[in-house]
Amino acid sequence: MTGPLHRLKIVDLSRVLAGPYCTMILGDMGAEVIKIESVDSGDETRGWGPPFVEGESAYYLCANRNKQGITLNLKTQQGLEILKKLVRDADVVVQNFKPGTLDRMGFGYEEMKKVNEGIILASITGFGTTGPYSHLPGYDYIIQAMSGLMSITGERDGQPAKVGVAIADVLTGLFTCIGILGAIQHRNRTGEGQEIDISLFDSQLAALVNVASNYLCSGLIPERLGNAHPNIVPYQVFAANDGDFIIAVGNDRQYRKLAILLEDEALLIDQYKKNSERLKNKSELEKIISAKIKTKSRAEWQALLDEAGIPNGPINNVKEALDSEQAIAREMVVIVEHPTVSNLKLVGSPLKFSKTPVKIDTHPPLHSEHTEEVLMKLGYSKQDIVKMRKDLII
Repeated sequence: MTGPLHRLKIVDLSRVLAGPYCTMILGDMGAEVIKIESVDSGDETRGWGPPFVEGESAYYLCANRNKQGITLNLKTQQGLEILKKLVRDADVVVQNFKPGTLDRMGFGYEEMKKVNEGIILASITGFGTTGPYSHLPGYDYIIQAMSGLMSITGERDGQPAKVGVAIADVLTGLFTCIGILGAIQHRNRTGEGQEIDISLFDSQLAALVNVASNYLCSGLIPERLGNAHPNIVPYQVFAANDGDFIIAVGNDRQYRKLAILLEDEALLIDQYKKNSERLKNKSELEKIISAKIKTKSRAEWQALLDEAGIPNGPINNVKEALDSEQAIAREMVVIVEHPTVSNLKLVGSPLKFSKTPVKIDTHPPLHSEHTEEVLMKLGYSKQDIVKMRKDLII
């Protein structure tokens, strides 16, 4: 059974995370993805480690399955001609060069349209193609700082903290994927391709969601709250007598259930009945609940809270999360065949289609693994390919 994006062809000029994450999702959904890397070292993440497994970087492996990998020297005229041939029958090009790089190469969007009128060019940059920061390089860590995310992450009296993964890159990859699907739908209706301008900065600003809205509506600058929530109480970490876990009370009905479960009349007074009032009296409320929670173990509380229908959960480490019964039931860890790595484990896809299920057909490609195969499909002979290798075109 083919995926929902079967017959869609993607030329992937991106590297590191945001672009490759986007094209991996497209590949998971059945698109044909041709990943183009530099001739020398390829995608930078190939060298990011440890850990390495059988010479392959764990970082590179996380975002590059379901792709064909080729190398191409785009600084040469012949390399550029090969790229044009690939674009001629492609649907989408994804790239994350600095703004203007493709134009300086002589193959920006306007030139691409001459080769393929319906082409969709998705360009990922740190700050977009307009604005005073457009010339600056975009690194996830810097974006987390400049977007305001780090100002709201971490303990109230501690340092600003980054998120433990490159979240701005991941979000940008997701927004780019959504933009591409929207552009494809537009082309299906009109026949028109277009350029999509996606930036890490814009993506991370958009992902501030309620925190940004809180500021825009109130004029008050959000602060770091540690593990507490700016709009809901109680919604945070609590300490049982054997460790920490989370209680996340999302509405007044759930709060009343919690108050009854904790068997403390003080929790049922008027100043705690509504969430807006609980926010005003947050410190006093937290002290009462914390004292109660310390009387039992995490397992005891989980059983009681689950029975009462009150959201709660353990604070798992990564091993515990990936080894959990839920992760296994949802096939969120998959084993992929690889030419050099035995029993390669990758995180599965969260996309669960009833008619067109995601399939992981190919491993993250080795450097230049499919160059010959792809070039022969374009009409080049083996002799041509040998000469191009000698001339460092591929």
